[in-house]
Amino acid sequence: MSINARFFVLKHDHEPNQQVPAHFDLAARSAAKLYRAGQRVFIYVDNVEDAHAIDEYLWQFDAESFVPHNLQGEGPKGGAPVEIGQMPPVGRRSTLINLATQVPDFIRRFELVYDFVPVEPHAKQAARERFKQLRAVGANISTKEIDN
Repeated sequence: MSINARFFVLKHDHEPNQQVPAHFDLAARSAAKLYRAGQRVFIYVDNVEDAHAIDEYLWQFDAESFVPHNLQGEGPKGGAPVEIGQMPPVGRRSTLINLATQVPDFIRRFELVYDFVPVEPHAKQAARERFKQLRAVGANISTKEIDN
């Protein structure tokens, strides 16, 4: 099974009134879209702070649409349709949204990977490393510029 990876290249950091970085906003919107398309999504993060930030943001970013989600270890036994964590997900999930600085060791479990290239130089360099790692495991990679 091959992995399809999509890198979203952001042109701006974030709007002044936004409480999360632009790539977290795009990750939340992507998770909502994937959920509505019937996908089970795993959002991979570096730490508990990022997990809580994206969890909180998923509750409030779009008043029109509820996205059932939970932090790893919480929620229903198989997890909600969108799960957030730092460890491999328990159940089968087809899509990974990567908000971490590294590609997870368990990357081959996913058919589709969403990743982000933020504006900030350190984050952009980390994204280049993830791009190389995904290419090394044979992923089909596409990029899309986001004029956020």
